[in-house]
Amino acid sequence: MDGVQELRWDGIIGHERNIARLRTMLRDGRLSHALLFAGLAGVGKRKTARVLAAAFLCGGKDAPCGACPSCRALLAGTHPDYIELAPELRGKGTRLIRVDDVRRMERAVSRKPMLSGRFAVLVDEAETMNEAAANALLKTLEEPPGETLFILVTARPAALLPTILSRLSPVRFGALAPEEIEGALAARGVESAAARALAAAADGSLGQALALQEEGGLALADDAAKTLLSLDDMDMFRLWEKAEQLGKLPREGAVDWLRALARLLRDMLALYAGAGVLYHEERRQELAGRLVDFPEARIFSQLAFVQETIRRFRSNASPPLLFEGLLLRLKDA
Repeated sequence: MDGVQELRWDGIIGHERNIARLRTMLRDGRLSHALLFAGLAGVGKRKTARVLAAAFLCGGKDAPCGACPSCRALLAGTHPDYIELAPELRGKGTRLIRVDDVRRMERAVSRKPMLSGRFAVLVDEAETMNEAAANALLKTLEEPPGETLFILVTARPAALLPTILSRLSPVRFGALAPEEIEGALAARGVESAAARALAAAADGSLGQALALQEEGGLALADDAAKTLLSLDDMDMFRLWEKAEQLGKLPREGAVDWLRALARLLRDMLALYAGAGVLYHEERRQELAGRLVDFPEARIFSQLAFVQETIRRFRSNASPPLLFEGLLLRLKDA
């Protein structure tokens, strides 16, 4: 847990309609025993799930009190009736929720609750369950033991078994507004101009904004802009050198660079359309001055090339070769 804010609805940024709906269902005793929290990564799904679980364990009130034995135990991370499953990296394998994790949870919820008279189970990044774990969870969802609330959290609902999806009541989480992200960053002490730039680059995800701040994402965005606007003047040797440099980025950093490039291209299209708001408002004048070199047809082609490269990064293709191919196509478009 991240502190007392985790047990307060007003500690969640955005998602007012979802919160109001969940509180009403809690208050009226209409909460489904199995929920699916689906939406972009980093928008607050897990935090909302934790507050909901706290309220459920607090006695089914529409908000956790924060002071009862149940709430204090949850804050301390020692609640005997709250189980949270999350993927783990073991050895050199991928991060997975394994069948042993699900079976331990099943044994825990099969006994009598010790503190709250009910159980709450949160499965974070539910799409990482392996097949055996998913099938084991399916059986539990079909025959839930006693009064148990299951909340599955995922950014990729299509990766879950259709049979599991059919047993869950969906709660969909949309992107956060840039102003909401900017306010959250400012509350964390981020300087105003940097908060605005990070919020614009975060694609509606506070988690993405925080990751960009930590990993120097604004520098990646600056480099993407410099590369895009200087491509026409690059000779082949400089282009190959740039592709090799980009190919050395960590895979997530490379994808962030590509996403920054896509945002710049979308900003150019927005300028053609006369849109009032850009991702990179601070670059409005610079981008507007270069539209003569970027007709709409060229921008659409370049954007398609960038999106295709992002998809190919999910494979085992060589990053330097992917970037070399991309830069050549962007230059020739």
